[in-house]
Amino acid sequence: MSPFDTAVKDLERQWADDPRWNDVQRTYSAADVVRLRGSVGVEYSLARQGAERLWWLLHNEDYINALGAMTGGQAVEMVKAGLNAIYLSGWQVAADANLSEQVYPDQSLYAANSVPAVVRRINNALRRADQIEWAESAGKPAAGHPRHWMVPIVADAEAGFGGALNAFELMKAMIEAGAAGVHWEDQLSSEKKCGHMGGKVLIPTGQHIRTLSAARLAADVCGVPSIVVARTDSLGATLLTSDVDERDRDFCTGERSPEGFYYVRNGMDIAAARGLAYAPYADLIWCETSTPDLDEARTFAERIKAEYPDKLLAYNCSPSFNWKKHLDDETIGRFQKELGSMGYAFQFVTLAGWHALNESTFALARGYAERGMSAYVELQQREFSLEPEGYTATRHQREVGAGYFDDIMSTLTAGASSTLALHGSTEEEQFDK
Repeated sequence: MSPFDTAVKDLERQWADDPRWNDVQRTYSAADVVRLRGSVGVEYSLARQGAERLWWLLHNEDYINALGAMTGGQAVEMVKAGLNAIYLSGWQVAADANLSEQVYPDQSLYAANSVPAVVRRINNALRRADQIEWAESAGKPAAGHPRHWMVPIVADAEAGFGGALNAFELMKAMIEAGAAGVHWEDQLSSEKKCGHMGGKVLIPTGQHIRTLSAARLAADVCGVPSIVVARTDSLGATLLTSDVDERDRDFCTGERSPEGFYYVRNGMDIAAARGLAYAPYADLIWCETSTPDLDEARTFAERIKAEYPDKLLAYNCSPSFNWKKHLDDETIGRFQKELGSMGYAFQFVTLAGWHALNESTFALARGYAERGMSAYVELQQREFSLEPEGYTATRHQREVGAGYFDDIMSTLTAGASSTLALHGSTEEEQFDK
């Protein structure tokens, strides 16, 4: 048997025997995948480890909750604080973290490789934190076991920035950067809007299935069990590009917009219908909502699980919601636990990094403008007070690796270097260890 045929048989066996693929339907064959891989195999270890860990967490925890990180430093603090996953929002990338060096609304205006770049940036920050802690503790931190720094990242692919080929290439870029999972929404990429904006235009159901299949194909070609998340915006969208798919026709009103789009009846019926159509091709299903409504979430979950009882769900605990306007404190406190019991295994606050960064910076700047150094010292004292809980960024030189690179220099000079950075620094002299 040729190497090609052997690889095909091995992949067919893997898909048949591994429980990971029990509920996954592919529109292509193992031979297609092997043919597209080429003869040289590349190992994407961060993406693989992240995907495997995320899959394990999703099936062994009541639910996984995550915050949206904009920077590597934010991701490091999230892991230190105890979160087991990182969410990477396209909205945040558009607003203040894109390669176009612009401030944009969430309308796919930024360069398409911007999110993979932030995935890479976050993974690099997590790797540095791991290297620092490992080197300082010789692999034995105070808690008695190494911290799991390389938490899985679930990244936003928006509406794919184009057709199936764009989705295939974007998924590959996400994997190369080390993303564990990627979500895709069923909007027209050229008219893409934030899920909480108006004017959203859906693509036909079959077209989004093709997007999901392109993402899965890219992951299979890379040999990574990536988590594919299918999002539908149909609960609130009122426009559709075409009525070519018969699954969409029942929701068309028969009217057309000035741009030629078809008006559709939005709501739970179309959202559930699309969720069910996407379920065989995705690992998680996400229905974008306009309010934090447990009854609405339960209805969607029940309709998906009536046909796909083992299908996992995702939920956006969005900052676009005015939480206190809609829910009392007791309901807010149990909100995520209740979602978890419904099957929403991955829950996230999309824009947490953006709001945390802006609110804390404004509070500091206002205090500094009014009271000078007293305001900054208050911030520093708050940092000191958090150190018993695991916060370490007060010592900023050490936090970014000055000691780690001193270790490299000492290794190279057999301990004889006189140019070590931390030794004799103000941080070493003024901050107790």
